[in-house]
Amino acid sequence: MRNSVLYCVGCGPGDPELVTIKAINLIKNADIVFTPTARENKPSVAFKIVESYVSKETEVRQLIFPMTKDVTKLRESWKNNAKEISDAVRSGKKTVYLTVGDPSLYSTWIYIYKEIQKSHKDVEVEIVPGITSIFSFSAELKTPVGEGEEIIGIIPACYNLDRLKTAAECCDTLVFLKDGRYFNNVIDILMNSNFPAESEVFIAQDVSTNAESVKKQKLIDIASNKNENNDKYFSIMIAKKKK
Repeated sequence: MRNSVLYCVGCGPGDPELVTIKAINLIKNADIVFTPTARENKPSVAFKIVESYVSKETEVRQLIFPMTKDVTKLRESWKNNAKEISDAVRSGKKTVYLTVGDPSLYSTWIYIYKEIQKSHKDVEVEIVPGITSIFSFSAELKTPVGEGEEIIGIIPACYNLDRLKTAAECCDTLVFLKDGRYFNNVIDILMNSNFPAESEVFIAQDVSTNAESVKKQKLIDIASNKNENNDKYFSIMIAKKKK
C-alpha cells in the first residue's frame, strides 16, 4: 500500500467473507478509513461489513451524503467530502474510502471521483472492485443472471416507468436495485410487456447477511395478489422471462 494514493475499496454485498483479499489488506494497513453515511451518527453499512478488518490504530471518519434530491446540497456534500479525502491523502496518510458492493455501480464514490478529477487532479486514485448484490443474490438462487444471448437490464432506485417499459420489452432479465415504492406499477408493466405470466420473479431483502430473506414467485401469482404488496421493500429483485 502506497502513501499519497487514495484507494476506493468495494466492500461487497454484506458478508465480510465476500470482501476480496486485496481489499482486506488495504483496510488492515490504512492510516485513515473514510466511510459514507446518510446522516451524522448513523451507522455506516460499508464500515459494518469490514469492521473486523480495521486496526484499532486506524482513524475512521464518517462522511455524510444526505438523502435528498436537492442537487445544490448534493454537490456541496460531494465537494466537501472530496476535499476532506484529498487533504488526508496529501498529508501522506494511507487512505481508504469504503463503499458497499462495487464502486462503479450506482455508488456515491462515482460523484466523489468526478469531483477529485475536477478539483484535486494531483490525487492519485486506485479502485478495488467488489462483489455486487446482483451476483451474490444470483449465487444464492443458483440461477444465472444472463446466459447465451440474453440481454440484461439493471434498473436503479427511483424508476422512470416509461423507460422501464422499453427495458421490459427488449431485455430477457431485469434486475431492480432497492426501492419498492413502485412495486405494483412494475408488476403491471411486466405483465403488459412481453414477460410471460409464468416468468420467474426473485425478491430479496438484506442480501448475504444473517437477516437475508428470499422469495421466488411466478409473475402471474404476484399480479394476482397485488393488494398484499403495498409498501413492498426489497434490496434486489430479479425478473427472468420464461422462454
